[in-house]
Amino acid sequence: MKQAILIFLAFTLLKCSNKETATNDLMVGVAAYSINPEMGAFIAGDKFNRQFKGIHDSIFVKALVVSDSKNNMALITFDCIGMLYPTLQAIRKEVALKIPVTELDPSHIVMASTHTHEGPDVVGVYGPDQMTSGLDSNYMKKIVSTSTDAIVAAWNNRKESTIRYADTTFGEGWVYNICEPDDIDRSVAILQFVAKDGTSLATLTNFACHPTFLDGVTDQVSADYIAGLYKHLDKKFGGINFFLQGPSGGWIQPEFEPKNFEQADKRGRELGVVVEKTLKNYTQMEQTDIVFKSKIFQFPVSNEGYKILSKVGVINRLVTDSVQTEVAWFSLGNAQFVTHPAETSPIHSFQSKAMMKNSGPRFVIEIGMDGLGYIVKPNYFDSASKMPNSEYLTRTSVHKDAAAILLGVIDELANKN
Repeated sequence: MKQAILIFLAFTLLKCSNKETATNDLMVGVAAYSINPEMGAFIAGDKFNRQFKGIHDSIFVKALVVSDSKNNMALITFDCIGMLYPTLQAIRKEVALKIPVTELDPSHIVMASTHTHEGPDVVGVYGPDQMTSGLDSNYMKKIVSTSTDAIVAAWNNRKESTIRYADTTFGEGWVYNICEPDDIDRSVAILQFVAKDGTSLATLTNFACHPTFLDGVTDQVSADYIAGLYKHLDKKFGGINFFLQGPSGGWIQPEFEPKNFEQADKRGRELGVVVEKTLKNYTQMEQTDIVFKSKIFQFPVSNEGYKILSKVGVINRLVTDSVQTEVAWFSLGNAQFVTHPAETSPIHSFQSKAMMKNSGPRFVIEIGMDGLGYIVKPNYFDSASKMPNSEYLTRTSVHKDAAAILLGVIDELANKN
């Protein structure tokens, strides 16, 4: 009798254990939709009054949704120069109408941009002239609705998943820091979500380099070198492949390179090969708990140009003596991520990673949640320092203290329970 009771208790505990494991399984869904603009749309990057006449390779919004029994989040990426925070707010509002907030918390939607200079003007500052917006309101409505559709589709097609990760370096010999040559982060962080049948659902690649092979030299829609990365990984892995731009402010970009589609494709495919080879020696993630933290805050604005552009409607957001933005800090198992709401310098990448105490890969996402121009080191504002290109970089920065404020917010999130 005693033996029968022990067997029964063991069986009951096993059932409970299996049930608990099942409810904590990581569920991952992905979706991708083209967001090609109409011909004649203004091109973001280089000069004013440039308009599209064709499509070389399609640009996309891509959605990744991850959930377990305790938490959830979504990541959306755009092949564009940099979506602004009000667009994220609009997307969150629409998603909340399609997916109950009790199932997917809309405040857990993270937005990132690849920063291609051959996508449409989604900011407003690349119109026919300096005081006329290049923003197409109908296109921006399409962005919100298509992004919402992508998140909903990703949510609905979730599958049980495991996570693999790896990291390496890349870009020697062609990626340079134009302003400070010795200040550069060449790291490549890689995360891959794999279904139970062994197929890849999604691969995330985090690397810092401006997609500017085609800046000012073509009137064709393109994701620049990132298109080559997509092509290689789509062929080798399948699934949906995401590029997360790392801190490339201070003009971390291809130099001494032919500026054409062929070279862009070559370098993108080379990055893809590196990702493929590095993942052959992947580490399997044992724990896949989701932790999500974020903070909405205000940057002070000393830049009168931003205030004027907001006032006359070139930039479709409120900019006064301050501007609202947001930073996200999240973990997937022992992989940690943080967003920077602007183009930031490599030093800010290193400083952000130093706040991460995880044992796995560390992702710093530039132009994450927002696209507030540049955030540069304070000495760029010191006229006596004569830092390279400081006049342009400070002219497109909100405030000289923005870096210190950003790092303070990241430190607060990193240490928040």
